Amino acid sequence: MEVEEEVSRWEGYADWRNKPAVKGRHGGMLAASFTLVVEILENLAYLANASNLVLYLREYMHLSPSKSANDVTNFMGTAFLLALLGGFLSDAFFSTYVIFLISASIEFLGLIILTIQARTPSLMPPTCDGPTCEAVSGSKAAMLFVGLYLVALGVGGIKGSLPSHGAEQFDESTPKGRKQRSTFFNYFVFCLACGALVAVTFVVWLEDNKGWEWGFGVSTIAIFVSILIFLSGSKFYRNKIPCGSPLTTISKVLLAASVKSCSNGSQSNAVVNLAISPSNHLKEVAESGELEKPRHQEPVPPPQTQLTNSLRFLNRAAEEKPDHKLLECTIQQVEDVKVVLKMLPIFACTIMLNCCLAQLSTFSVQQAASMNTKIGGLKIPPASLPVFPVVFIMILAPIYDHLIIPFARKTTKTETGVTHLQRIGVGLVLSILAMAVAALVEIKRKGVAKDAGLLDSKETLPITFLWIALQYLFLGSADLFTLAGLLEYFFTEAPASMRSLATSLSWASLAMGYYLSSVIVSIVNSITGSSGHTPWLRGERINRYKLDYFYWLMCVLSAANFLHYLFWAMRYKYRSTGSRS
Repeated sequence: MEVEEEVSRWEGYADWRNKPAVKGRHGGMLAASFTLVVEILENLAYLANASNLVLYLREYMHLSPSKSANDVTNFMGTAFLLALLGGFLSDAFFSTYVIFLISASIEFLGLIILTIQARTPSLMPPTCDGPTCEAVSGSKAAMLFVGLYLVALGVGGIKGSLPSHGAEQFDESTPKGRKQRSTFFNYFVFCLACGALVAVTFVVWLEDNKGWEWGFGVSTIAIFVSILIFLSGSKFYRNKIPCGSPLTTISKVLLAASVKSCSNGSQSNAVVNLAISPSNHLKEVAESGELEKPRHQEPVPPPQTQLTNSLRFLNRAAEEKPDHKLLECTIQQVEDVKVVLKMLPIFACTIMLNCCLAQLSTFSVQQAASMNTKIGGLKIPPASLPVFPVVFIMILAPIYDHLIIPFARKTTKTETGVTHLQRIGVGLVLSILAMAVAALVEIKRKGVAKDAGLLDSKETLPITFLWIALQYLFLGSADLFTLAGLLEYFFTEAPASMRSLATSLSWASLAMGYYLSSVIVSIVNSITGSSGHTPWLRGERINRYKLDYFYWLMCVLSAANFLHYLFWAMRYKYRSTGSRS
């Protein structure tokens, strides 16, 4: 009876009460579905404020346009970068289950602070006296930024734990489980878009017409309900048992390899550092008991029994006896670090795409604000423009999962149909096309402004903002292919002990894209503004900007980035079952 009970357990997983997770009772699509519903509410709570926050800081906190835009960029970038912290804590010390609950509670607290401030006039800066406005300062500014960065900390923890928590519910040792996991990542992006749709339409309308206390209030309720829904699925979850700090493993392997490389040339260590065979080393480690940690290992892929020839300089960490016991590394640890290092170039190549996505919340909104934003008798606020890529993602995600992927599987006779790297590559190509379309649309928009004699006017241009929707559709498609592909790629390829941290790189790429966008704009203005010339992207009137030149520059940089991506993607060898072409 004990043998049967042992076989039915999920090795390396526990339920919410820290008892062994049992097959048939824990995990599966039902458990993951709670994660999907939670993502709708979580993204609604975050994006409802982030998409319109620059208006709140400018109109109600009386900050300058440049400081408002800078504060919003810092807020969003910080939130996504903190996903790395959430992922690290999930892998090292806590489960994704615990990290989500802690992070959601922190975001809930931050939203309560922002709601109270928006609702209480005495906590807001004084109303404008004529043309002069007093910017928020002192304790009022402290309350504002404490609330904002508590939200950022909570969002980061959620982004770093929730996707991994959902993906961990599937049995990756079976083709059915791997296919369900792939479907989960597609619908995770779909649910992210669902939350965004409500945020940029209904909640933005509330903020503009009923007051910001309503917007913050809806976000507060949404995150509170998400906690309740997440808790209601507790009895179905299987939670990965933390395996210790992945950064410690990476640092130990790199340090051991470096120390042995330096000491190899010295005569004193020539006898001590005798090379041993990988099989003998594995035997020694097994005898010492270090390899016997079944709860910390995944059944797929199997443990490494011999060192590979890639990144051979790291092999010394396991081939030779260490000078100190703390630097002793197993073959599995060395190969895990190799996998992480091989994934970093792929990660770096996606930053440029997210730099293009950053234009959706900056220049594209300003362009649309200068155009006719009416559809029939309905006037669309510029902050709701992301509705176009969001709706397109919601349409394309089910089509991709239920039509394109099954067709690709039949055609290629492979389990995935389209590999993770192929999917990311499609997203990069779409981002190149998006920037080309953006440049052509800007040429048309400025042509209309010139013909109408409105280059220096604040009047609405006689051209519909739906032209801007074209670049939104291309970038929305790129986001679907790349984000879902990245999440699945990092989760499936990363070592089991580093999955949450690796998956968080998808969000870190988004943050770095925002930061890179600011850097590129600064460099462009610095170069083009030299010798007394007017910078491309500076001035009071966007009609005088040389945005079309800037978009062509982004197109060229994206194309160069794609070639860089191809260099690494064509040399990459998958390690996980089901990922191979």
